[in-house]
Amino acid sequence: MPIPGNLITTAMAVMPHTDPDRALETALSMDVPFWPQLPNYSYYEDMYVQAAEHFPGILLDMENRTLKFSIEKFVEELEETLSHFEDPSYFDVSEEYSVVYHRFLEMDFSDRPAIRGQLEGPISFGFNVLDQDERPILFDDTVRPFMFEIMAKRINAQLDRLKKLNENAFMFVDEPGLQFLFSSMAGYTDLKAKGDLEMFFSMIESPRGIHLCGNPDWDFLLGLDIDILSLDIYTNAEIFSSYAPSIKRFLDKGGVIAWGITPTGFETFAKENLDSLTAQLENVWQVLTKKGIDLDHMLEKSMLSPATCCLVNPDKDKTVDQAFASVQKLSGILREKYNLV
Repeated sequence: MPIPGNLITTAMAVMPHTDPDRALETALSMDVPFWPQLPNYSYYEDMYVQAAEHFPGILLDMENRTLKFSIEKFVEELEETLSHFEDPSYFDVSEEYSVVYHRFLEMDFSDRPAIRGQLEGPISFGFNVLDQDERPILFDDTVRPFMFEIMAKRINAQLDRLKKLNENAFMFVDEPGLQFLFSSMAGYTDLKAKGDLEMFFSMIESPRGIHLCGNPDWDFLLGLDIDILSLDIYTNAEIFSSYAPSIKRFLDKGGVIAWGITPTGFETFAKENLDSLTAQLENVWQVLTKKGIDLDHMLEKSMLSPATCCLVNPDKDKTVDQAFASVQKLSGILREKYNLV
């Protein structure tokens, strides 16, 4: 089934809450709910830690909240992981690694237009997890191919689980590291990265797409075989709207854009209101329509979300809750204005 559009709402999963019930309540306030990732509640709920479950060679220190990698440990544990390669349940997120996810799985979503899951993507995981020489494992020609394969299995396992709750379930592959991908980094060229990502998405079941808050190579990203792109349009409006030909091709092939418009930072959120956010979003759409993109078709293939995740507000989860509510109000205003069902 296609991912629903018409400016309905979803959000990114990383949230500052320390109470899982409150976090789930906020996540459920979106039209397309998701299971929250709560690193302030437990280090197991951190997005990188969750992606690392059953990954051979991982050194997880819960007390010091560190995640590292050992090639020696990788060699020792690889055979055990490979012995489970045909068992999808082995690659799903366990209850130990997310209490929140398993509470989500107990809920009834039969009346929702869709639900959503997520997992940290291999590029970002590979950049952030360092080996015994303090080198990103993404640069290791032995580890990297295995990393892409195991992450694909993990995404497929979760998507299959979610589709049992709602046939319109889809996945975000969270890739904040993509904005650094095409900078000059020793050990991993942009051509190699493109080939790896194309191969990676060929292994992942649909519907699935990428979420990131940064500013990557948009031509490349929009050209990937993905069903949805979630971005921070609040920060990247001017540069993203300059890629109209690639955006049009993405929409024409059925892609959905989740426009992240409401800021979640304490100071930034205080500067905005529904009128200012509406004006900013409509300005982007006007620029794109002047460049040949049909507005009605674009809105049909659009969702709304907060602009970014935020873990460090002085008021903890209050502003984030307000930002989620703002997205929902903005959706109502725009859906009424553009006669969207």
